[in-house]
Amino acid sequence: MDVFELTEALVSIPSPTGSEGAVGDYLSAYLKSLNFDVREQDVEPGRRNLFAAQSAKPKVVFCTHMDTVPGHIPASEDETFIYGRGACDAKGIMAALIAAAVDLNQDGIKDVGLLFVVGEETDSLGARRANSLKGGSRFLVVGEPTENKLGRGHKGVLTIRLSARGRRAHSAFPELGESAVEKLLDALAVLRSLDLGEDPVLGRSLMNIGRIEGGTAPNVVPD
Repeated sequence: MDVFELTEALVSIPSPTGSEGAVGDYLSAYLKSLNFDVREQDVEPGRRNLFAAQSAKPKVVFCTHMDTVPGHIPASEDETFIYGRGACDAKGIMAALIAAAVDLNQDGIKDVGLLFVVGEETDSLGARRANSLKGGSRFLVVGEPTENKLGRGHKGVLTIRLSARGRRAHSAFPELGESAVEKLLDALAVLRSLDLGEDPVLGRSLMNIGRIEGGTAPNVVPD
């Protein structure tokens, strides 16, 4: 298969986060057919990372993820583009990385590996698990959509969960209660005012308040 056929084949296999098993099966068999030594690393039942190489300790590893966001969109194409869930993020990239590794191997450059992980769209569980793989490499090239520009670094992620407790009361007598939601709002206001710093290469730190919940009813001071 060429890179376009491989992209469409991968896009045609649904692989939302948590259900990457089928695309993992396909990739494992395909890479073995290309004479790669494929190591499967269990992450959770039915989910596994794949590490493929033709040398024991490749100097360069190409890496991307197998999972997509939910909502399968089958593969299709026109004269210019391939469409479908994961065509850009990151199954087209995965096909390109495989094609690059195959070309390099055919040119006699064998110290190139491939690492495909699960769970990137949520908690990066596959990437954390992959840290325990033996061998290592000197360079890691991560495939992600970056407007076709080469990125020299990657921002990390710090996830924080805030919880607050209060005292429940009827909203007609708010003085008898203590609102947990208002405590959270105060804390979020402080966080939003923080200067989280700036890196000369990666730019300013970013913050996203991704989820907030609390309370039981409009007429109850939330505890």
